[in-house]
Amino acid sequence: MKIIEAMKRVKMNKEKVTDLQAKIHSVAVYLSIETPVYGNDTGAKINEWLQACEDIGQENIRLLTAIQRTNLATSVTIEIGGKSVTKNIAEWVWRRREYAAIDLGTWQKLTDKGLKEGVTQTATGGTIDIKIVRFYDPNKRDEKVAAYRSEPHLIDAALEIVNATTDLVEA
Repeated sequence: MKIIEAMKRVKMNKEKVTDLQAKIHSVAVYLSIETPVYGNDTGAKINEWLQACEDIGQENIRLLTAIQRTNLATSVTIEIGGKSVTKNIAEWVWRRREYAAIDLGTWQKLTDKGLKEGVTQTATGGTIDIKIVRFYDPNKRDEKVAAYRSEPHLIDAALEIVNATTDLVEA
């Protein structure tokens, strides 16, 4: 089974559990003047659904554990900013979820803060040129911002292929 198939099955299984929970809720009790939906088999039916929910939960745990194992064991190389970077899938997932955006935000903090260059009058009537003094290279900042802005898309594209082609590592 491929990673993407396992992810889809987990999602589908969750939907099955939700449906079974709704069925359980709707028929688990009734008033003595009513007829149970499944007649004398209602209790057995509920027990089947309860067992099915438990079995599905165990299957999802097995699949999710296999996905985690695969994510840790599988290395992926992505071309980012002209460099080949190799990380395992788990590292790329974390990079995509949070840390590419954090790095982007860090480099975006390097701004001129609205400061303006110009000429000003001195108290003695002369003029002074005012220049912005930066402790960073604006060109490097722009390169980094562009790289970090495009990184999530590159990770998504690479992981989409990997998820569709990589077999689960099962215990």
